Amino acid sequence: MSRRPRASLGRVLDDLGTTLLELVIGDVDHPGEISGLVIFDPLDEPVLPPRSLVLGVGVDPAGGTLGGLLRSLGDHDTVGLVVRAPVAVTPEVREAVLASGVALIGLRRGATWAQLTALIRSVLAEGDIGVIGHESLGGLPSGDLFAVANAVAALLDAPITIEDRNSRVLAFSGRQDEADPSRVETVIGRQVPERYATRLTELGVFRDLYRFQWPVVVKPQDLGYDGITVQRVAIAVRAGDEVLGSIWAAMDGDVDDERTEALLDASKLVALHLLRIRAGADVQRRLRTDLVGTVLEGGAGARDALARLGLSGRRLVVVSAGLPPDDDHSGADQSRAALLERLADALSVHLSVTVPSSAVAAVGGTVYGLLPVVVSTGSPEQRAARLAADFVERVGGSLRAFVAVASAGSDISGIVQGRAQADRVLRVMREGHTNLRVARLDDVQTLALVLELRDLAAARDERPGGAIARLMEYDERHNAGLVESLDAWLDALGDVGKAANALFIHANTLRYRLRRVAEVGEIDLDDPEQRFAAMLQLRILAPR
Repeated sequence: MSRRPRASLGRVLDDLGTTLLELVIGDVDHPGEISGLVIFDPLDEPVLPPRSLVLGVGVDPAGGTLGGLLRSLGDHDTVGLVVRAPVAVTPEVREAVLASGVALIGLRRGATWAQLTALIRSVLAEGDIGVIGHESLGGLPSGDLFAVANAVAALLDAPITIEDRNSRVLAFSGRQDEADPSRVETVIGRQVPERYATRLTELGVFRDLYRFQWPVVVKPQDLGYDGITVQRVAIAVRAGDEVLGSIWAAMDGDVDDERTEALLDASKLVALHLLRIRAGADVQRRLRTDLVGTVLEGGAGARDALARLGLSGRRLVVVSAGLPPDDDHSGADQSRAALLERLADALSVHLSVTVPSSAVAAVGGTVYGLLPVVVSTGSPEQRAARLAADFVERVGGSLRAFVAVASAGSDISGIVQGRAQADRVLRVMREGHTNLRVARLDDVQTLALVLELRDLAAARDERPGGAIARLMEYDERHNAGLVESLDAWLDALGDVGKAANALFIHANTLRYRLRRVAEVGEIDLDDPEQRFAAMLQLRILAPR
């Protein structure tokens, strides 16, 4: 088992190298851990925290700019640069690697950047579970599933994967190339291919796996696919009666008592680590929520909370995300909390790709994000709005989210004001007063003011008066539709035909009603001040 730091560049290459990555040139034994993952965009100024790993998506591995990019990354203490293989190692590139200290790594053909990003984040996240000191379980670092996978593979002398209940790959051992093409496909995609999962379900493999304690054997001929040539042996990972996931080994031969005992022992070890990860993730989520909430409240501990989030001295844009009332209030409190948690996790993953130092948490029924501003010529609010729009589009199929973007703030008071501004904007969208899914205050300021005036009027128990009160009283007695007619006419800016179409009545009928409005309400419809007063009361005191 590797003794390298759990999130070091060497550890990433140890866990992913044979499947996805190859070291082209450079030293991977740097001390310390990788701080984050950054996707390089030549059209945007990147946020490059010290000791980050940079993915050079779109960087030409044979181009003349590679040397200059390596030197630039070296100025930011970058750990490594990943580009698409094959990479042309020219004397200039070799000299740039030696001068910058940035390792040059190639992404193998057939693997996508999205797959690589997900896999690297899994490796980096193994150490992010709130472990104090050097806690270990079964002699392995607590929660380090990749180390567990390699240990189990050594015990069984076979490549293995650790999967969750949905057949998603949580971690895998080395030597996957010793299995068969389908295993490599599973590892790269981080998911058992649907055609295999469907066949396993039809064969009753999952039923037996989750029902019984002992291993389940799947013969290659049972699946009937050319890509599978090695037998699979699986065992469920349990915590009491709860099934946490499963271990899948690619190995031929009989599953004798010795192998069965080894798999049973391995499943217990994996269960401990999965439970530790779950507990650590819950602790980390609660801690992050407390810190973000403290910053947004702006109290005495706000500065310390900001420092613990690593955002001290940064200009920040506050974004708030929420779900429609029918999505986050229709079910039980637990379901509502689960939806918000999903939304927070999704937004956190999305922002971490381009703004790795951002902090996201669900606070009081709303998901908030603190995005550090990048010093560039563009507006930070516009950049945040672009990121939010991309997020809303990506999660649109599973979560009907709205995202509000506030102005950037440079201190605690600015952040508090940004939170209040984002809340105002988010309310307009959540309550259905606009069709926008992403907005800034400039986009919905009038609508936000109207809602706040309604709140003020309701707090004072204000009721319609004057002409509107008289029209409402008349309508209540005679069902004449005068208020509705006046409202439609005002909306149509006095266009009788347009207003009549909106009411599904004849234009002459509307003209008659407008005469009655003037008579009953004692209002001069030619007077702009009286029209404005009527429109304001209809919007604030008698909304539709």
